[in-house]
Amino acid sequence: MTQLLNGATPLPHLGIIGVAGEDAASFLQGQLTQDFALLGLSEARLAAFCTAKGRMQASFVGFKRSHTEILLIVSRDILAPTLKRLSMFVLRAKAKLRDATAEFELYGLAGEPAVRIAPDLQEPWTRAEVGPASVIRLYPADGQARSLWVAPVGEAAPDGPALSHEHWLWGEVRSGIATITAPIVEAFVPQMLNYESVGGVNFKKGCYPGQEVVARSQFRGTLKRRAYLAHAPAPLQAGQELFHASDASQPCGLVAQAAAAPEGGWDAIVSIQIAAFEGGGLTAGGTEGPVLSLRPPPYPLLADV
Repeated sequence: MTQLLNGATPLPHLGIIGVAGEDAASFLQGQLTQDFALLGLSEARLAAFCTAKGRMQASFVGFKRSHTEILLIVSRDILAPTLKRLSMFVLRAKAKLRDATAEFELYGLAGEPAVRIAPDLQEPWTRAEVGPASVIRLYPADGQARSLWVAPVGEAAPDGPALSHEHWLWGEVRSGIATITAPIVEAFVPQMLNYESVGGVNFKKGCYPGQEVVARSQFRGTLKRRAYLAHAPAPLQAGQELFHASDASQPCGLVAQAAAAPEGGWDAIVSIQIAAFEGGGLTAGGTEGPVLSLRPPPYPLLADV
C-alpha cells in the first residue's frame, strides 16, 4: 500500500475554473454549498454546484490564491458546461470567470511527498503556500496522506517518485470522496455522496440553488441513500446501475466513481439505498452482473448537524 500510494503524478483529468474580482467570494457564496465568504487563505473547500432540485451538477475543491481570486478544481469533462452555467448567474457581480486550466500545473501527491512538501498541513481542506505553489491536503486513502499541488505553468514539478495516474485514481476511490463527472451529473443530492460528512456542505450559510432540498434531506430524515466503498471482480464504471437481490426490477443505486484495483478487480464508490447496504446480494449492471462486496465509508457519517 505504501509503495502504491507514494509519489507524484500530473492530473490531466482535472481542470481549473478561475473566478477573479472583488465579488469573487460573494458570487460563489450564492451559488455553491460551501461558505466562500469566510474562506481564509489557509483553507480550501469541498463544494457542490446544485440544480434548483438539489442535484449536483458539479463538484469542486476551491481555494483563494488571493483575496480577489479563487480557483475551482473540477473534473475536466464537465468544465465547459459548468463554466457556462455558472457564468449565467454573474449578472452585475464584479467577478470574471474563465477556464484557467492552461495557466497552471496540477499534480497529485501521495504518501511521503505529500507530508514532506507541507508538513504543517494535518487536516483535510487546509492549504499552504510553498513558493508559488498552493498545496491542499485531501482526505487520506487507506491511511496514506494525499495532497493537491497547484502552481503557475513553468514551475518545476514537485519532488517525489513517479506515481502512476491509475494508482492516483484508485486512491481517489479509496478516499471515499467522489468527484462529479459527466456520467453522474444531476444523479445525486450531496448527502447521497456523504458530502455533508466530509466538509462539502455548510448548513449555516446563505441561500444557493437547491438549498431547500439539501436542507430538507438533512433535517427531515428523508435521505434513503448513502455512499459506500465496494469491490467487484469485473470492471465498474461511473453511472452504472446497481441492483439488489430483493428487487431485480428496479436499480437500488449507482456507481459514482470506479478504478482498477492494483491487486485485481475494481474498487468503487457506490451510492445505494441504505437498506441495500444492510444485507443481501448487490450486483452491477443487472441481476446477472458481477457481485459487489461492500464496506462502510472510511470516515464517520455526520448524524446530526
